[in-house]
Amino acid sequence: MVDIFDEVSEDLRNERALTLAKRYGGLLLIAMLLVLAGIGAQQYYTSYQAKQADKAAARYLAITGALDAPGARPAAAQLTQAAQALTSFAATAPEGYKTLANLRAAGLYAAGGQAAQAAALWNGITADDHADKLLRDLATLLWAQHALGTTPDADVLAKLQPLTQSTNPYHALARETQALTYLHEGNTGMAKALFSQIANDPNAPDGVRNRAGGLLAKING
Repeated sequence: MVDIFDEVSEDLRNERALTLAKRYGGLLLIAMLLVLAGIGAQQYYTSYQAKQADKAAARYLAITGALDAPGARPAAAQLTQAAQALTSFAATAPEGYKTLANLRAAGLYAAGGQAAQAAALWNGITADDHADKLLRDLATLLWAQHALGTTPDADVLAKLQPLTQSTNPYHALARETQALTYLHEGNTGMAKALFSQIANDPNAPDGVRNRAGGLLAKING
């Protein structure tokens, strides 16, 4: 008797499974196809990104290769031409290369004596929420270093302030620029305090510590 009940139960289960398959089989097939399509799309997108990054790297190196060659001494016109090529490339480059290209272009403009173009690029990077924070902070620091003496000291100090926190990787360089700004405005006391702070900072690069110590010695006479 138990065997009969088991057989009947098995028949009912099979019948229900067949009914469900007929009713929902199409939907299950569609769901499975969508999952497979999603996996394929993700793999394609990853491959596409890698190819775009490779193309961007090749283009970036093609623009900057001559400038970085050993013994290269590019003229101002060459610097401007390369900077323009980099900003044009940045307009369609992947996010990381876009920021790197604009940073390099700003440096080339500055080296070529075109301070306004350099400042515009540095400020643009600082304001770009999509750019890596380290690169945004670097753009701010470079702007401040080049703005010293030509931009109101208060503006330079205000933009540097977030970078001077000890947790910021650029804090020693930011404090050095801050100290130089205080010197420029005649606040020797603040400049000395900062140079002393840098000279005794074990996390500051050796070159920055040495410069701070030398400037501190000059100020003290």
